[in-house]
Amino acid sequence: MTSKTKPGAAVLFPASIVRSVLAVCIAACCINAQQAPPQFAITPDIRASLDHISADSMRGHLSFMASDALEGRNTPSRGLDIAAEYIAAQFRRASLEPAGDEGYFQTAIFRLAETPMDAFELKIKFGTETIVVAKSQVSLNIDRELNLSTPMFKVDYADAAAIAALTTEQVAGKAVITEIPDSRRVADQARRLEMFLAREEFLRKITELRAAAVISIDRLSTTGTGAAQGRLIDPDNRRSFALQPSTPVITIHDPRVVQSHDVMKAGTSVAELSLRLPAQTEKPIKLRNVIGLLRGSDPALKDTYLLVTAHYDHLGVRQGLDGDNIFNGANDDGSGTVSVMELASALARLKQRPKRSIVFITFFGEEKGLLGSRYYGRRPVFPIEKTVGDINLEQVGRTDSSEGPQLANATLTGFDYSDIGTILQAAGKATGITVYKHEQNSDSFFSRSDNQALADHGVPAHTLCTAFVYPDYHGVGDHWEKIDYGNMEKVDRMVALGLIMIANNSEAPKWNDANPKAARYLKAWNDHHGN
Repeated sequence: MTSKTKPGAAVLFPASIVRSVLAVCIAACCINAQQAPPQFAITPDIRASLDHISADSMRGHLSFMASDALEGRNTPSRGLDIAAEYIAAQFRRASLEPAGDEGYFQTAIFRLAETPMDAFELKIKFGTETIVVAKSQVSLNIDRELNLSTPMFKVDYADAAAIAALTTEQVAGKAVITEIPDSRRVADQARRLEMFLAREEFLRKITELRAAAVISIDRLSTTGTGAAQGRLIDPDNRRSFALQPSTPVITIHDPRVVQSHDVMKAGTSVAELSLRLPAQTEKPIKLRNVIGLLRGSDPALKDTYLLVTAHYDHLGVRQGLDGDNIFNGANDDGSGTVSVMELASALARLKQRPKRSIVFITFFGEEKGLLGSRYYGRRPVFPIEKTVGDINLEQVGRTDSSEGPQLANATLTGFDYSDIGTILQAAGKATGITVYKHEQNSDSFFSRSDNQALADHGVPAHTLCTAFVYPDYHGVGDHWEKIDYGNMEKVDRMVALGLIMIANNSEAPKWNDANPKAARYLKAWNDHHGN
């Protein structure tokens, strides 16, 4: 938290801070560091802007954005559309200039591939009994047509030795029936990851053995998700999703099938599977990035752009879970989204606008593969060669990290890929926030958020967060009540000051040419600038 000042007074960064930041940068990373102006002043105007950032305001925004009413903001969904309208309303309230092709919206027409379940048919014959499984009692995510009539082969999923001993002669062309545990029902993150990796290894083995399908029973639920949420197709990049061969998996939630499975012996069974799954159909779907502009004040620098971004989507609703089945995504990334809105409101209050223009963007479809940010990267509203940087905000609200409480600090992915990290460190020194490099996660998480899409085009772009991993990550318990709003207020004031520092500096951020991990992004920057 910044200290209080008398009206009319200005707070200066001490020269020692600037010197120390530069010294650390050169000694530790050999970065071509951007220096904050030696006499950069936190004027009363800037102080008032920082103080406008409010924990209560963000609590109000997030209690709506992450409410059950928006049903987890899946891409696409009605909840996502409502969220987009709400963000646009806040940009409008802050008097940002609309920067999309439809007001504040940059629209993208994707294709949604869905399986028409009306023609779905699944029968399992156990001796003289034939079980017809209802479409409401299956869960699947299969992108191709299937017509099967084949014997079944029972595998004990928990018997690693038996699985390792399976041969192609035993399994090829058959429907493998087993019981794969649902990792979504496990609260412990490490255990969930372990279960996911075990499932992937099992399916890899079964695919190698050329099984026709995998039937997994679920004894804990009698309702399935059907054909899931469909598959989004980027019209500019219709790459095949079937490049890697994979065995189709159908989970059955029918107690009759569970009972029959339990009396079957391992190996080839007298049971037979009959399956008809129609091919997917496609329909156009409109998706929207939300973009507002705070126009800069300098005659030349106002035509250069600094981005502050977040993604406003999450995972939506998952049927078949006991109790709560809405993935509200309060921290991931409701916290980043409301921070972008709050920063827009605060910086728009500046009487003296920053020299560069600041662009506020919330992206769709990050959880589906950085869809919105990649779309923007290919079709930028503002020229890439004029875009000087991107600070992407994600998971800035929870302080209960798996590594212990994270108070009054923030970390940056790809910390020493560019000099933005050292700039934010200087902003942190002035606002009481420690900005640091996480030695294990800084580099490995660089590609896991929307900053990657901008970095691929040469824009110095990083994601800032307070906790990489926390309880409820991608779980149904990520609720707005668990956010540390007071800490988020402090972190966002640091971000606001960092944005002002970059936007007022005639020198743009630079990639670190001494770090080989930044080489591909520096090349992309040079390509865009004709170097």
